[in-house]
Parts: sequence; structure tokens; C-alpha cells
Amino acid sequence: MITEETMKQIIRDVPDFPMDGVLFRDITPILQNPRAFNEVVCSIVECVKPMKPDVIVGIESRGFILGAPVALELGLGFVPVRKKGKLPWETVQAEYDLEYGTNIVEIHKDAIESGMKVAVVDDLLATGGTAKASAQLVEELGGIVSGMSFIIELEFLKGRQVLNNYEVCSLVRY
Repeated sequence: MITEETMKQIIRDVPDFPMDGVLFRDITPILQNPRAFNEVVCSIVECVKPMKPDVIVGIESRGFILGAPVALELGLGFVPVRKKGKLPWETVQAEYDLEYGTNIVEIHKDAIESGMKVAVVDDLLATGGTAKASAQLVEELGGIVSGMSFIIELEFLKGRQVLNNYEVCSLVRY
């Protein structure tokens, strides 16, 4: 299994992106390395498996890249949560705060059945806004969020506190 230290060595730091003063943690080098990518997916599978989900929800867009192989490995379906206006069918939506404004995410109305257990997967836990909005969508449709998994957690932004009602698993903490 890939260690936290190895992942930190592979993750690229990009200063001043997307704006001045922000240090972006880029997982692209993990995705480019087949062994590291596989080991990260396997690590997320190990995080998610005890949550006993019926389906995996991935948050746009890196959550798609991670969530889909996790769903396949667990023999589950995959449901995308996307930014407003990107899904082709009837949706429900949730608005959330960003560090620099607001955004809206959506999910198909028929994506989650009542009582279905869901694990949410994404690359990064920062302030927790996107993950919380995704959980609200699942719950609005009658689903139960059994937990969430992330590659990276930026602990200083306290996103885990926003998600204190959910089990959270992160592979790397900064």
C-alpha cells in the first residue's frame, strides 16, 4: 500500500494557483503514475469498504477519476455530482460557499433511492463546502451518507468540522 509520505513526495505543489497566496496540491502526478494511481485507488477502497455503501458518489471532476474505479472495484454503481447545468436529466441542487464566492452542485433526481447507503469520494477536503453540499443532495433524495473519502485533507481549513456528522477518511494530511 502506498504510504502518506510517498504520496506527499508525488503530489505536486503549485504556488499561487488558482489565485495569489494559494498553494494548490496537484494530484496529476499520481494519476500519471499507474502504480501510484492503482495504490491510491486501492487505499480509497480500503477506506470505503467498511462504510458498506450501496453506491459511490464522485464529486466533479477529480472525484469522477477516483470514484469510478473505486465503484468498479467494489462492484457498485457510480453517481456523479456535477456543477450546475452539466447534467442532462432532472436534477436537485445545493448551493455552497467557496473561499471566494458560491457555487451550485447537482445530482440526478433518480440517482439515489431512498435508504441507499452512499460513500462520497473526492480528491481534496478543504473547507468541506462541496462535500457537505453533495451529502445534502444525497440526503434530499432519501439516501444515507455512510462516509466520505479523500486523497488530501487540508487540516488547517477545518473541513472535517463541517462534516462532523459523517465518517471521513483521508489518505494525506497537510
